[in-house]
Amino acid sequence: MFSGIVEEAAVVKRLEREEENLHITLTCSFVDQLHIDQSIAHNGVCLTVVNINRDEKTYTVTAVKETLLKSNLGLLKPGDKVNLERSMLINGRIDGHIVQGHVDQTGECIEVIEAGGSWYYTFRYDPSLKNITVEKGSIAVNGVSLTIVNSQHDSFQVAIIPYTYHHTNFHQITKGSIVNLEFDIIGKYVAKLMEQYLS
Repeated sequence: MFSGIVEEAAVVKRLEREEENLHITLTCSFVDQLHIDQSIAHNGVCLTVVNINRDEKTYTVTAVKETLLKSNLGLLKPGDKVNLERSMLINGRIDGHIVQGHVDQTGECIEVIEAGGSWYYTFRYDPSLKNITVEKGSIAVNGVSLTIVNSQHDSFQVAIIPYTYHHTNFHQITKGSIVNLEFDIIGKYVAKLMEQYLS
């Protein structure tokens, strides 16, 4: 379980394909605090640490075919930045919103507007998968907990403050970039219950 508050943007060091799996090796400032089997959200995708190289200050996670189909992890290149969040502590505050680390689908950035020190990003997604947004609702974009400011049938807009812009990989997102989207879990349950009730 996560809250969508990114700790750091890690740097991709190596990518290795093994059949339909992708082994992703990254470096970050807290490698020495990690352990095998630990869950970490990578651009919002919950992955398990499978190897740690303390000499190189790197660790490795593995993304399987299903993850690669539903996320942007298969598009990574060495040098790219990936948003990291370690799982929540039970006794901690939830500063963002409840994030499972289960990406629902990807979206495309269709516009970035600079607004006097902040930025408005607009993302389009495929509505046929029945995911929805609501005005002032929550969404995780590449694992970042954000508030929706312009909810449309197949798109939404978010406002990014300078801290988020510089401390996550949002500064690398441009028009055409593909991002991971996790829609609000409460909204998904309500939508599913309503669909069953109405049918």
